[in-house]
Amino acid sequence: MTTLTLDDLPAHPVRWWGLPVLAAMRRDYLAVIAAQRPLGDFVAQRVLGERAVDVFDPELVREVMVEHADALVRWERGPEVFAELMGQSVLVTEGATWQRQRRMLMQAFTPRRVAGYAALMTEAAVAGLAGVAAGEVAMDGLFSHLTMDVISRTLFSRPIGADTAAAAEAVQVLSETALAEMFWPVTLPDWLPLPGKAAKRRANRLMHGLLRGHIAARRGSAEPRADLLGMLMGLRDEATGEALSPQEVYDQCMVSFQAGHETSATALLWWSWLMAAHPEAQARARAEVDTLLAGRVPSADDAGALPFLGATLKEAMRLYPPVAAMLTRRLTREVTLGGVRLPARTLVRVTPWLLHRDPRWWPREPDGFRPERFLPEAPDDIPRGAYIPFGLGPRVCLGQHFAMLEMTLIAALVLQRFELSPVGPAAPRPRMAVTLRPEGGLTLKLAPRR
Repeated sequence: MTTLTLDDLPAHPVRWWGLPVLAAMRRDYLAVIAAQRPLGDFVAQRVLGERAVDVFDPELVREVMVEHADALVRWERGPEVFAELMGQSVLVTEGATWQRQRRMLMQAFTPRRVAGYAALMTEAAVAGLAGVAAGEVAMDGLFSHLTMDVISRTLFSRPIGADTAAAAEAVQVLSETALAEMFWPVTLPDWLPLPGKAAKRRANRLMHGLLRGHIAARRGSAEPRADLLGMLMGLRDEATGEALSPQEVYDQCMVSFQAGHETSATALLWWSWLMAAHPEAQARARAEVDTLLAGRVPSADDAGALPFLGATLKEAMRLYPPVAAMLTRRLTREVTLGGVRLPARTLVRVTPWLLHRDPRWWPREPDGFRPERFLPEAPDDIPRGAYIPFGLGPRVCLGQHFAMLEMTLIAALVLQRFELSPVGPAAPRPRMAVTLRPEGGLTLKLAPRR
């Protein structure tokens, strides 16, 4: 079989060295990648001096992300931007440092360890939902509060308290800033009097101040705590016996505090909209919750006994994956993928937003809300690589078990207490920052159950 080269792949004509494409990506990244899709499953693009390929076939996605994982590193600009916010955490490191961090952190996020945080999760959710008044509710604020409090309690055994709203707003500011900065070759100093820089400085000060306060309080206490911070401080490398350094503990806490909160809040936000817009699915999920729990607070063991509720969350992440794009990797060596020889330094882009809605992999209403496709008895097999809300390969999200447990418990508690209905007929328009959120926020009507 003849091996093709990068130049043989279909591509749109390049104008002005690709500068118009870069400008369009800043405005609407998903639209630019969606415009690549009609050209085929394996499509090239040139922007300035970079050569990139978009992969839209699940088998090719698995081949590159799993079988050729040793030839991939993260696209440099993403880690540069995220390192400013979260330090040298497992989210941005590469090579031996990443392998060591990943190996150690996996011990803190096993399903058994995560189950131990369930009581802290429900404690935060019950407290947060108790203060929700019936009527029209800004769901962004509600889920940001709940998930911010969950991460605070699971990290530090303490509610975040009065800082919740400010911290949630700071995370959003930093998320918006990060996406904008990714499409510039360098990040200009934050002290410059430029648009957005003052807000970024304030957000950074608030987040780092919160984290330093919590960690300093813990280091000054002799009382052991069975929370995530205690787990991070107690981790030891099984190969060397080495602990995480104080800076590594700090950086991993910052990742958990920012990324862990925002992705779960975003997934729950879209789930609540889909529940409100599909009352039959909402009623079925509620009946399942009522039958199992009979009004009591759910536990970690209950999460696996709510298959339809779990399916609604998975379907929400199919239609609106919190990380909808930006799975961009650079090849460190030449790789042959799908019969095409890709030289070292080629950028490989994978876009869950498009994989999750491709009618070839999702033949039954690809843009429709059908939770039953994720039930055990579902008739259609989902192709490997077609559903990747938590990523794929060695860098698959460490916190996926944590996130699924957290979201299932919160969703069950919401359905126990409220009926959700839309405010207005229009569906929210997705807008991508680092996560995919409803443009202008989301307001729903919450009616207390009798």
